[in-house]
Amino acid sequence: MIPHMTIDLHPIRLAGERALRLVVDPPQLERRSQQKREKIAIKVNGRILFIAPDDVMTVQAERNYVLLQADASSYLLHVSISSVAKQLRPYGFLQIHRSVLVNASFVEELRPLHTGEYTLRIKGGKKFTVTRTYKSNLKDLAVCWIGFDGFVE
Repeated sequence: MIPHMTIDLHPIRLAGERALRLVVDPPQLERRSQQKREKIAIKVNGRILFIAPDDVMTVQAERNYVLLQADASSYLLHVSISSVAKQLRPYGFLQIHRSVLVNASFVEELRPLHTGEYTLRIKGGKKFTVTRTYKSNLKDLAVCWIGFDGFVE
């Protein structure tokens, strides 16, 4: 007679459930890598171009147009800055002036002015004025502000 062996299937069942959860609900890293692949579609000269939101540094209003300034090039689009601001907000763009949006990942420095406004510098050295109307948006630049004592209200 063969002795009866008991096999504990509990670890196998747990491993299977864990694997199923990873397939159904992938980890946060997977979500981040998918977000990196997202593109902005823009219509330029009868063509549709796809650019990564991470490549766009600034958006500036110029009359009835906006100028998207990317790393290597710029694009003039016939849209309002308010509609672009609404669409680009989820990608980390902040409005700092009625005619300027900046990609928060390119911001390197803020300097307060005696007028209650700020000077904001992005990578590459270009500077912009943050008007008092939009200075509350500066809170979104950093996850944590340490040692500022009301620097950004």
